[in-house]
Amino acid sequence: MTDELDPPPARRSDATRAAILEAARTRFAAEGRYKATIRAIAADAAIDPAMVMRYFGSKDGLFAAAIEIDLALPDLAAVEPDELGATVIRRFLEIWEGGSDSEVLLTLLRSAISDETVSVRIREIFTGQVLPAVLRVGDPADAPRRGGLIVTQLLGLALCRYVLRLPPVVDLTPDQIVADLAPTLQRYLTSVPLTG
Repeated sequence: MTDELDPPPARRSDATRAAILEAARTRFAAEGRYKATIRAIAADAAIDPAMVMRYFGSKDGLFAAAIEIDLALPDLAAVEPDELGATVIRRFLEIWEGGSDSEVLLTLLRSAISDETVSVRIREIFTGQVLPAVLRVGDPADAPRRGGLIVTQLLGLALCRYVLRLPPVVDLTPDQIVADLAPTLQRYLTSVPLTG
């Protein structure tokens, strides 16, 4: 007979999987893909290492699951035209400074230079999430250029603020970042392509 207080197996399974992913994201963000070990991740999640393998099959499987992210970008077609740049930079700051997704992004950013798997994942995020958002405004034919320029600004800020931790950039308040970068992003979102 099952104790009435025991959660159903599916709920326990979801909680275990979530605990493993949380521990993996933290460990991968701090140590990188190759240095982080299954044993350390399992210890952080307070489970047996065999459970990590049961849920994710391998360290590569765990890493792939740990770097999944939905940027939840706003529908830019529904944003006031003069607020596009500010909306994008505010969303970027919400992700980076607001929760567990920041660890995923930190892992992606730190690992992309030396790990082709991560570079591919960043390109997939660009193609699957950033580009469709940019296609909603401005000239669709020019969206790849504009989206690429937006990403250069956002990843450059992320590198300087969250990885390199350059004091002048770290010291900026979110409002200062919005004020400084929104006009540049606004121009990229609404610019007309140069002709020949």
